[in-house]
Amino acid sequence: MDSQFSPRKYYSLQEATKKMEHYCAYQERCHYEVVEKLRGMHMIPEAIDQIVTHLIQENYLNEERFAKSFARGKFNIKKWGKNRIIRELKQRQISQFNIKTALAEIGEEDYHNTLNELAKKRLGQIKEQNIQKRKKKLADYLLYRGWESHLVYEKLRELI
Repeated sequence: MDSQFSPRKYYSLQEATKKMEHYCAYQERCHYEVVEKLRGMHMIPEAIDQIVTHLIQENYLNEERFAKSFARGKFNIKKWGKNRIIRELKQRQISQFNIKTALAEIGEEDYHNTLNELAKKRLGQIKEQNIQKRKKKLADYLLYRGWESHLVYEKLRELI
């Protein structure tokens, strides 16, 4: 029998609520992720609203906490720049206020030190001999990771 024809699982309001409590307790989530998960579980809009309200009231769901945690994590672990973090938070429909609050979590000195380390490390990995191509490869790498263009070009002038 084909898996696409397997019977759909239905959840009661209580089952779905418990499932979402576990989902949010495991890792910080934003409203958008929770709503998408509930839609995937084929919940009706009224049930989705009720569950999201419950999760907010019980402090399982908090956009500001999510945004701060997301920004810290992506910066510290993945070494993303502010542009990439902003883009990803906007994709998750996080408010401008919470994005601003989240970016405040990243210290200015740490930000510049991380860019410096990242640029030096990447430059050591680029085998290209042509100086212009080296610059382009490093710039593309840093811009893709969301670092601001004025900082990237300043770093290029400094290193190459």
